Amino acid sequence: MTYSIVAHDPHTNQLGVAVQTCNLAVGNWVPWAEPGVGAVATQAVAERTYGTLGLELLRGGLSPQEALDALLAADERREFRQVSIVDTQGRIATHTGSRVLSNAGSCPGDGFCTQANMMARDTVWGAMAEAYQNSSGDLAGRLLTALQAAEAEGGDIRGRQTAALLVVDARLGHSRESQFPLVDLRVDFHPDPVGELGRMLQLHRAYTTEYTIRHHAENGRQELAYELLQEIARWAPDQAYLQYLSALHLAGRLDRWQEGLDLMRDLLQKKPVYREYLRRDAAIDHFDSGGVSARLLKQLMEEEA
Repeated sequence: MTYSIVAHDPHTNQLGVAVQTCNLAVGNWVPWAEPGVGAVATQAVAERTYGTLGLELLRGGLSPQEALDALLAADERREFRQVSIVDTQGRIATHTGSRVLSNAGSCPGDGFCTQANMMARDTVWGAMAEAYQNSSGDLAGRLLTALQAAEAEGGDIRGRQTAALLVVDARLGHSRESQFPLVDLRVDFHPDPVGELGRMLQLHRAYTTEYTIRHHAENGRQELAYELLQEIARWAPDQAYLQYLSALHLAGRLDRWQEGLDLMRDLLQKKPVYREYLRRDAAIDHFDSGGVSARLLKQLMEEEA
C-alpha cells in the first residue's frame, strides 16, 4: 500500500527516508531516522516499533541485518511486514513478508533501498532505484526524485493521499542543532502528496536559508548574503513573510537601503497587514539591526504624509 526509500548519502553525510501512500498521515508511521545512527522504513502492515527498536539496536552496535533479524524473530506477524534499514556506513537490510500485498518488492543498492507494496506495476521499486542513482544534489532532493519516479511508474494501485520526507545528519555532532532533523516535512492529506511535498521542500530551502542571512552578514559575507536573498525570492516568490524579512535584511544588514525600502513599500501595498507588523517590530527593535524597522516605518509614513 506504500512506496518508500531509505538512504545514506556519503557525499552529504546524511541519512533519510521518503514515503508516499494512500492513507492518512504516513509521516507518523513509516519514516524513522536518528542522527548518527540510521534510518528505517516500516510499512505494509506497519509496526512502528520496528522504527524505535530498530534504531535502538543500531545505536547499540548491531548491523542493519542483525537488527532486522532480531526484530523479525520476535514478531509473529513478520510475514505481513515490509521493512528496510540503513546505517551510517550505508549498510542495508530489507524484508518483504510472504503475506504482503502484491505487487510488492524491494531493490537494495549502494547505500540505499527502495521498497513498495500494493503497486500498480512490479516495476515501481526498480524505477525508484534507477531515478535515485541517476539523480544529483542533496539527499532530500534525491529522495523526492525517487518518489516522483514511483508516481510516474503507476504508484499505489489505490491512488495517493499522504507523503513524508525525513533527513538527518549521519554524523552525531556536539551542537544542539545536530540532534534534530535537517528536513522533516509531512503532507498528511492531499490530492497530490508528492507534488505538495516538492513544493514544501522548496519552501523549506527558502526558510532555512533565511536563517543564515544574519550570520553571513555579521561575518563579512554581505555579497553571499545578497545572493542567498535572491535565491530565497526565486524559491518562494509569493511568501510575504520572507519578503518582509528580506527587506529588513537589505536595509539593515546589507547596506542596500533603497532596495529594502522599495521591497517593503511594495509588500505593504499588497499586504497591508504588514504595516501593523512593522509598527510592532519597530516598537521593540525586534529585528535587532540598529532600529531598521523604525527607520523604514518613519520614511514610509513621511512619504505618505
